Amino acid sequence: MGESEGLPVVRTLAELADLAGRCERLYVRWSRGPAVDLARSSSTDDLTGLALPGLSANPLDMEEWWQGRPARLWVARRLYDYSHLPHDKGPGVRPWVLQGRERGRGPDNEPLVADVRPMCWIDPVVIDEARDAVEGQETAWGPLRRTGP
Repeated sequence: MGESEGLPVVRTLAELADLAGRCERLYVRWSRGPAVDLARSSSTDDLTGLALPGLSANPLDMEEWWQGRPARLWVARRLYDYSHLPHDKGPGVRPWVLQGRERGRGPDNEPLVADVRPMCWIDPVVIDEARDAVEGQETAWGPLRRTGP
């Protein structure tokens, strides 16, 4: 890991998979970073404008049904599913890993995380690795991107 803005930087998918295997209650958040997010400590529901009781994030903890499959592919899929967010949310949005406690669910059924401890940034090269890993599977898969009618 390198360092960026005081946080280490994960530079490979293998590094991120190793971190996810060693630590529990890890989440990926796509935003302008911990400095911005921790100043307000909650996400906002885009539809209603309501403050949510935590930060929207996506879990990295592997589910039991994954049954010993490669952690690298699990983590790749978690990143790939939301890799459209920097494009959708604008400049400066990038993924980072946090550890915390689920406080509820957001409007898209995503975990809302409180008691946040920033862990590391994720280098953009890792997103490319994740894309390659997912697209290299036998079945086609796409990021969870909503498009209007």
